[in-house]
Amino acid sequence: MPCVLVPIAEGFEEIEAISIIDVLRRADIEVIMGSLNEHLMVTGAHGITVHADRPIKGLRVDELDMIVLPGGWRGTKALAADSNVQNLLKTMDSAGKAIGAICAAPYALEAAGVLKEGYTCYPGIEDELTIGGFVGDKHAVVESGNVMTSRGPGTAICFALAIVKKLSGNETYERLCGGLLADYCATI
Repeated sequence: MPCVLVPIAEGFEEIEAISIIDVLRRADIEVIMGSLNEHLMVTGAHGITVHADRPIKGLRVDELDMIVLPGGWRGTKALAADSNVQNLLKTMDSAGKAIGAICAAPYALEAAGVLKEGYTCYPGIEDELTIGGFVGDKHAVVESGNVMTSRGPGTAICFALAIVKKLSGNETYERLCGGLLADYCATI
């Protein structure tokens, strides 16, 4: 069973994090919702508090198949400043393992030096990034090498389904698209 880390920090975008976690778990992908410290209660950008599964500290890259960062500007900045998250991103990238980021979170990927040319993000965040290759609103999900990016809350289910397709294959992807009534994801 694939294992994905979704690190959450104070100010994370709730729709993105919870949609990703929910869809991946429906696909029988193990998801670790990781907090940046020992305090497991984390409050999102819109006042919703969630209970993380465990702290990120101590997780090893060989335990993970992918790391996926939700957005939310304050949460993204915390992910960009957290040495554990940054080290995991760098090690995952050097091992060629899958990395994902949605909304503002490509900012944290760039901080780690793992963002590739050919990405998308929330409108305006590209102005905060120095790497070229922003593809704008042409696609809801963009994959460049081992890095997958998406635009924001409205694309979160399609992003999560693209991750399912990558980790679990087309059959599981199609089953979930139908079950979630998300057949539109194939068209955006």
